[in-house]
Amino acid sequence: MGRELTGRKVFAITASAFAIIIAVNVYMAVKAVGTFPGLEVANSYVASQNFDRERNAQEALGWTLTDSYEAGELRLSFRDSAGHPVTLGDIAATVGRTTEAAEDKTPIFVHEGGDYVAPLDLGPGRWMVLLEARAEDGTRFHKRLDISVKD
Repeated sequence: MGRELTGRKVFAITASAFAIIIAVNVYMAVKAVGTFPGLEVANSYVASQNFDRERNAQEALGWTLTDSYEAGELRLSFRDSAGHPVTLGDIAATVGRTTEAAEDKTPIFVHEGGDYVAPLDLGPGRWMVLLEARAEDGTRFHKRLDISVKD
């Protein structure tokens, strides 16, 4: 026959189960707080005023942007309201996974036949491009692009 199940054993089993649950919860909370980037802006009212001003300036440019990723190449096509290619004053981007910064890349764009092209090796899955460009007059154009790369 086996050992007798006493109240102390039941308490030890229950306490051990709760200790494991609490330990896992504490570990997950610490990991979550450790990966949180923190405060985005110090004053949300001031940030909203700047946002409105920048959005209006960007919309006044009248640009459309078409993006594509094929064969290790990110291609961005900026067009003005008449459909003509736009010459930028500056362009920069950060390309990374939507969930973490470990695979972030900063491609170098070359102006090629009206488009801006960057060689970029992306693995399969979802990618995010945080794009910032400037018009020749200094007006900031920024946009988030989502790219899905197939296997």
